[in-house]
Amino acid sequence: MMLYRRITVGGIGIFYREAGSPKLPTLLLLHGFPSASHMFRGLMPLLSDMFHVVAFDYPGFGQSDAPDREHFAYTFDNLADVAIQVVRRLGLNPCYLYIFDYGAPIGLRMAMRHPDWILGIISQNGNMYREGLGPKWEQRRKFWDNPTPEGRRLMSAAFAPETIIRQYEFGAPPHSISPDGYTLDIAYTHTPGYAQRQLDLIFDYRMNVRLYPRFQAYLRRYQPPLLAVWGRNDPSFIPAGASAFKRDDPHATVMFVPSGHFALESHARVIATSIRDWFTRAASGEGGGRSGMSAEGRADTEDCSSRDVAEVQIDIPEQHQNHERGNCHAIDEN
Repeated sequence: MMLYRRITVGGIGIFYREAGSPKLPTLLLLHGFPSASHMFRGLMPLLSDMFHVVAFDYPGFGQSDAPDREHFAYTFDNLADVAIQVVRRLGLNPCYLYIFDYGAPIGLRMAMRHPDWILGIISQNGNMYREGLGPKWEQRRKFWDNPTPEGRRLMSAAFAPETIIRQYEFGAPPHSISPDGYTLDIAYTHTPGYAQRQLDLIFDYRMNVRLYPRFQAYLRRYQPPLLAVWGRNDPSFIPAGASAFKRDDPHATVMFVPSGHFALESHARVIATSIRDWFTRAASGEGGGRSGMSAEGRADTEDCSSRDVAEVQIDIPEQHQNHERGNCHAIDEN
């Protein structure tokens, strides 16, 4: 049974959904843009016999409160702070993380601050490598370098209805995407203050790119069991970003499904099966890696805030469309 609840953390009302017994290992699902925890509506029932699955809406997203920008700065540091408070409040640690899109920099900040909380990571199109940035990021880089009012206005195209629909459908098998998810996402764009909150986060995303070396250092240091399951036709986070996990976590499992950015919309059952198989191997020690259950060496990565990251030039590399097939698996089932 899926349960729907609310808690208050730091004066902010947070909506979350959960399924599965709390006696099972916890899997915390961190959603992306422009969605909310409803993006996991198809996956959670498929995993609730194996995990205590929990997904919440970030402040300013979905059913959670949207504090005024004068009282809450919409940055990824602050969203990670809220995520950490949610985990503490609900007693979810230690846990496995499922990171997607915006959920990657949020979850990885949490992992670096609290490596002892993390039992393993599932990254579904959750990028932490420059080579994983698709061509659209060149336009974002120009805005980051020169954040004019006109540039900010142009960035609002990221949450235009036609952009959201295209983000769901591009690269997915024909007729495989239900309109339910993107229709709800579009409805949320009409909530008061939505545009300015999201534009703040689009500008702040530059800090995530600057933190990529620290995210990678975390993986090298702690080697958590890691599954990267990627919609291989995603134009935002391209396959090279999935293959790159092998560089820092050689035991990582990398696989691709024939879909796009929102791969869960077309391949929830296939992804759930991949997670179940990976978890079984990881729990038995066959999946390689080690959990972050030891705090030894934590000083290397614990200061994961972007607040002290130097202002540096962000160069978007030439895109590498070919991925390392020898280290990866392709899944072609629909």
